[in-house]
Amino acid sequence: MRRFFFFLLLSIGFFSICSAQVIDSTSIAPVDSTAKWYAGNPMPKSKFKPVAFIAPAVLMGYGFAAVYDHGALMQLDVSTKAELQEDHPLFAAHVDDYLQFAPAAAVYALNLSGVKGKHNLFDASMLYVTSATIMCVSTHFVKQGVGRERPNNNGNNSFPSGHTASAFMAAEFLHQEYKDVSPWIGYAGYFVATATGTLRMYNNKHWFSDVVAGAGFGIASTKIAYLVYPYMKSLFTTKKAGNFTLMPFHQPGTNGLMLSGRF
Repeated sequence: MRRFFFFLLLSIGFFSICSAQVIDSTSIAPVDSTAKWYAGNPMPKSKFKPVAFIAPAVLMGYGFAAVYDHGALMQLDVSTKAELQEDHPLFAAHVDDYLQFAPAAAVYALNLSGVKGKHNLFDASMLYVTSATIMCVSTHFVKQGVGRERPNNNGNNSFPSGHTASAFMAAEFLHQEYKDVSPWIGYAGYFVATATGTLRMYNNKHWFSDVVAGAGFGIASTKIAYLVYPYMKSLFTTKKAGNFTLMPFHQPGTNGLMLSGRF
């Protein structure tokens, strides 16, 4: 138990330290309550690079192989569960329900503190929503199609791990937004995502291969979102749309969003 909490605290501490280092080493502009969130400008389209999908494909492939394997891969799932339950039979912590969102929350925290990422907050939010939609739809149908029983026998939707997919989706989102600012931020996000997957196994909610595949689904979902979102946005963006601006505003006693533009 003590070893686990040391690992968890180390992961959270590492995430905080890396974020702090970037904040200290980056020139921070003062936060303006009327800063532009969205200016309606088209986004540059990214080219599809197969090499970027090798890692998530390998992770998902391992997971699918373990589901239908009756040899070494299945034995690894069983032995991992047995060892964790033997060492921590009464372990029950629900921090993974919240930890999965930490990397995505960091994107907003860094933006609002003045450390700007790759995109403005509107586009970053839409990229996150697109990633989450792809991740939720894909994992839902795979869960229903595979019908794998959870290690605690509480349902037949074990594969892949949705919490882990969500955590790695958020970690890749953080990485994409801040990899040009500091690679350490992205590494910290993946460290937190790994802690989330580890907690799912400690809580006896998922097999090892569920977690591995979940990581692949999460990473792939965000990578796909960054490819398709510019095309989605271009359907609703014209040259004239650049005359419109969506921004938050604050006045005594009221907060809201203001849309302004020229017709």
